Amino acid sequence: MAKSRRYAETLEKYDREKLFAPKEAFELVKELATANFDETIELSARLGVDPKHADQNIRGTVVLPEGTGQEVTLVVFAKGEKAKEAEEAGADFVGGEELAEKIEGGWLDFDLAIATPDMMSVVGRLGRVLGPKGLMPNPKAGTVTFELEKAVAEFKAGKLEYRVDKTGIVHLPIGKASFTEEELLNNYHKIMDTLAKERPAAAKGKFFRSLAISPTMGPGVKIDPAATMSFIGR
Repeated sequence: MAKSRRYAETLEKYDREKLFAPKEAFELVKELATANFDETIELSARLGVDPKHADQNIRGTVVLPEGTGQEVTLVVFAKGEKAKEAEEAGADFVGGEELAEKIEGGWLDFDLAIATPDMMSVVGRLGRVLGPKGLMPNPKAGTVTFELEKAVAEFKAGKLEYRVDKTGIVHLPIGKASFTEEELLNNYHKIMDTLAKERPAAAKGKFFRSLAISPTMGPGVKIDPAATMSFIGR
């Protein structure tokens, strides 16, 4: 696929094969974000795991200290007082059977789905629709819960669900190009510390095999995993 002239010009600004220290990498990636909108900065972390084994299929949540800079549209499956709680907490869409039918009809204009445990009988049939999109509520991800006020507030504020894909990579938005380098670094270190604590006992060798950050419309910048390890656990 042909790349734009702007994209080609950004490639001339640095050595794509060089491993940068985190601070240098974020300074550079902000320079590479030259689109006419506030680009999202995404982290791609290749981990030393084999996702085909259940005990290495890493999944969880992380709350970014500086937020994501993105508006999150939340769907909540709940009824009665819990539905009211979700609405008052700021959920964008709240419902039950009728909401499930709307999704079955092809509506997917939301970023995250949360459900109370007693609504999973309704949500369960949406697995074929929500599963491939990574939107299926899951207890481990904190999206199946009765604590709706807390869950809605956290996800609206910047809580993210992460999961390793079939190639062993975790992809996560880490902030916006308009964030300061310090804000991006704070989010980065929080994510890396969280992932490090998820290292399964069966994982062999280096856990962080490769790390890269990239703006929405620009090329990636490689980060030196060794330079990152000194921050983990702080």
